[in-house]
Amino acid sequence: MGERHLGRTKRIVELLWILMVVLTLGGCMGATESPEDAMLYPDEVKDNDDYIVVGFSQVGAESDWRAGNTESFRSVFTEENGYFLLYEDAQQKQENQLKAIRNFILQEVDYIILDPIVETGWDAVLQEAKDAQIPVILVDRSVEVEDEGLYTCWVGSDFEKEGRRAGEWLIDYLEEQGRSEETIQIVTLQGTPDSTAQIGRTAGFASVLKEQENWKMLESLSGDFTQAKGQEVMEYFLETYEKIDVLVSENDNMTFGAIDAIHEAGKTCGPDGEIIVISFDCVKAALEAMMRGEINADFECNPILGPRVAQIIKLLEKGEPVEKVQYVEERYFDASMDLENMIKTRVY
Repeated sequence: MGERHLGRTKRIVELLWILMVVLTLGGCMGATESPEDAMLYPDEVKDNDDYIVVGFSQVGAESDWRAGNTESFRSVFTEENGYFLLYEDAQQKQENQLKAIRNFILQEVDYIILDPIVETGWDAVLQEAKDAQIPVILVDRSVEVEDEGLYTCWVGSDFEKEGRRAGEWLIDYLEEQGRSEETIQIVTLQGTPDSTAQIGRTAGFASVLKEQENWKMLESLSGDFTQAKGQEVMEYFLETYEKIDVLVSENDNMTFGAIDAIHEAGKTCGPDGEIIVISFDCVKAALEAMMRGEINADFECNPILGPRVAQIIKLLEKGEPVEKVQYVEERYFDASMDLENMIKTRVY
């Protein structure tokens, strides 16, 4: 019996004992726990050293992009490929992620994948993972920690570059439209506050904005990366500001909500509309909206991170070094492109 198997068996026995105590206390005190908090290995994993066990703490299921991102991991980390995936949906709450990571540590998983909801508040739990000698791979969003040795590497998008490219695209577009000298009034739907995507995209666009004397940022508010909140905030913008020239929306789902609000207000958007719409993520539904003339430009955030992380784990299994920061390839789309052909090969 291998060391990996012995360690897991011991931990599972400990976890079952702890769960029994918790459930007993819960019966007396009315406490409740999510069933996912008690996720355990099935027998075929406990009895098989050949599986690499991966714990994945995901942000949630708040957007089409997130769904594609999650699927990219589920499709790669399969038993057929030699993995067993313990998946935890944090439902946009950091406290759920902290619980999930500690649960992974208790079960002695081989690797932890973390997509952190916010950047701060991770030092203690990542130190626990390091003490347990479990490599932590960050994906999509990053963390702000005193010791970068607390995680193995990060894989994702250059969010600041995305925001900067959006600003540069707007400069060129306004010039093409003969509007480069006009006063341009802008509103921004920001993502979840203090998330890596929000910080980067906001900073990137702001770096271009500050160089444009005739651009005016009317207001920036969080739509929390959700369609419902995006619609709610856009309704407020439309009620508050008589003239809006540009909407910068930091993800597609907020954009979908904003478009609904614009239509309900009797206004138009897109290349032939009153409001220029710039979005981020480039999910398939957004490209379809662009084909309908509702979005001007969309800056890709590639969600297919699962295969890259699998490659990293293979290198780590061989004892080989990996790069600390790994960006994925991305591009942008606008309404002037041949979207009909491009969308045929879109997988998310």
